[in-house]
Amino acid sequence: MHRSAQRLSRLLAVAAVPVILVASGCSSDDSGSDEDKKGSATPSASPSVAKARFADLPDPCEVFEKKTLKDLVPETDDESGKAGKSEDNATRGTCAWTSLDNKGVKGSQFRWLNVSLLRFDSDQSRGTGDKLAHAYFQKQVAGAEATQEAKGVKTQPVAGTGDEASAVSYELKKKEGTFKQQTVVARTANVVVTVDYNGAGLAGDKSPSAEDLVKDAQAAAKEAVAAVEKANSGADAGSGADSGSGEKSDKDEKDEKSDKGDSGKKS
Repeated sequence: MHRSAQRLSRLLAVAAVPVILVASGCSSDDSGSDEDKKGSATPSASPSVAKARFADLPDPCEVFEKKTLKDLVPETDDESGKAGKSEDNATRGTCAWTSLDNKGVKGSQFRWLNVSLLRFDSDQSRGTGDKLAHAYFQKQVAGAEATQEAKGVKTQPVAGTGDEASAVSYELKKKEGTFKQQTVVARTANVVVTVDYNGAGLAGDKSPSAEDLVKDAQAAAKEAVAAVEKANSGADAGSGADSGSGEKSDKDEKDEKSDKGDSGKKS
């Protein structure tokens, strides 16, 4: 009886082993299946932003022709202009000219011209260079409109200058006289050009015409925009696509849509 009990116990122990192995095998198969599922899951790639159209900036002190400087700042002491400090000339730059036509007891005419260039690169998290430049363009216009103590603020669009442009005009009264300020902000693709031009009749001389000043400022802004485009007129400039990337600029996409629309109309 005792031997029979021992033999039965051994048989039950041996019989239980395959059950455990089978259970372990099932567990192992399930685990492997989960790993396969995890391994097969591919994270979705983030969409890439279009490459910025312009990669360079011209020397801000060379964006205006000599004739332009002669008209806007005729009595400047430095025709080459005074360049502002910049840590990255490919991203930002400024240059200024001052003119004072001193007529002694008859008074004098003062003029000040300043150009500022700012370029934006496309950024994966912030958006395209065009988008960032557009936001800065709006900020520049709003800043000019909100100038402290400005009188008679007037804003008007400027045609034929980059992708978008606005001129902000106002007066600033100081002890030296009334300064008539013109600020023209223009955007061409991913570059923003800001031209500041003001004039004043000092010591009793007649104040300059605001209409003439704003026309001069608009012409200067148009010239500066052309200088930006010329500085990027290489073989790859304006393509909006990185080599082999297939990326397109905002302008290219608009042109492509326009072409498709025209094709559909013809058919």
